[in-house]
Amino acid sequence: MLALKHLRLIEAINDCGSITSAARRLFLTQSALSHQLVALETYYGVNLFERARPLRLTAAGELLLALSRDIMPRIEAAKRDLARLVEDKQSGKLRIAVECHTCYDWLMPAMDAYRTNWPEVEMDLVGGFHTDPIALLAEDKADLVIVSETGKQKGVVFNPLFRYEMLALMATAHPLAAKSHLTARDFASDVLITYPAPDRLLDLIRRVLKPAGINPERRYAELTIAIVQLVASRKGLAALPAWAIPSYLERGYVVARTITRRGLWSGLYAAAREADAGRAFHKDFVTTLREQAFMNLPTIEPLA
Repeated sequence: MLALKHLRLIEAINDCGSITSAARRLFLTQSALSHQLVALETYYGVNLFERARPLRLTAAGELLLALSRDIMPRIEAAKRDLARLVEDKQSGKLRIAVECHTCYDWLMPAMDAYRTNWPEVEMDLVGGFHTDPIALLAEDKADLVIVSETGKQKGVVFNPLFRYEMLALMATAHPLAAKSHLTARDFASDVLITYPAPDRLLDLIRRVLKPAGINPERRYAELTIAIVQLVASRKGLAALPAWAIPSYLERGYVVARTITRRGLWSGLYAAAREADAGRAFHKDFVTTLREQAFMNLPTIEPLA
């Protein structure tokens, strides 16, 4: 009855402190994870967690957690070693390009974690802002690019990473701070502060403002902290990923509101050439990206 998925489950719940967060980390629904936990506890006739907030391990749960932390790293290392033998190649390269400026907040920790497992893979970041990052694959200028849309590209594989909410930012004393959410019309009479990116890469403009015929005055900044500072100084409004702004909200620099009543959600994908996407070190990097993102970024959700 005891399987590797159960060890992953125990470790995820222990680390996350709740069924909901652990389910997101494991790319499962909350009900599916709960069912697995109850089935495991029923089979052995023990409780693995004390039903408290946060969930706490029982003695039986501690035993399985220790087993997981001992055996899972060894299994993952063996899988990587087997992949190296199959490919009969001890080296590779990963030139990574990103479409969004805020991606670096979680990309760098993922790259650090990946280097521990694949020290022989040469990693590099393709510098500059890329309006068409997918073209870098065809031109052999990048081996993996992180993008917000899939589209239909021949010879390109898109692996889903996660979905996240875009939030509107405003100064703490801004009149719009009294609203529970912002509509397209709320942006009409204020300056919109964005990264210097094409409109097609800015979800707020492409999916909310343009369909409503709203075209606010614009101001640009290349750094996230610069955008936040401008917003805090009452120079305009902005829209940033929810996972990129918790520290600014906690310090009271700005306030955030949802965009439209339903919220504005976006996704990120790892794209690679079809010939490369099946290679073990490519696949493991995508897995590492997902794992590190769900370990470190608040409020993100699985992207099917």
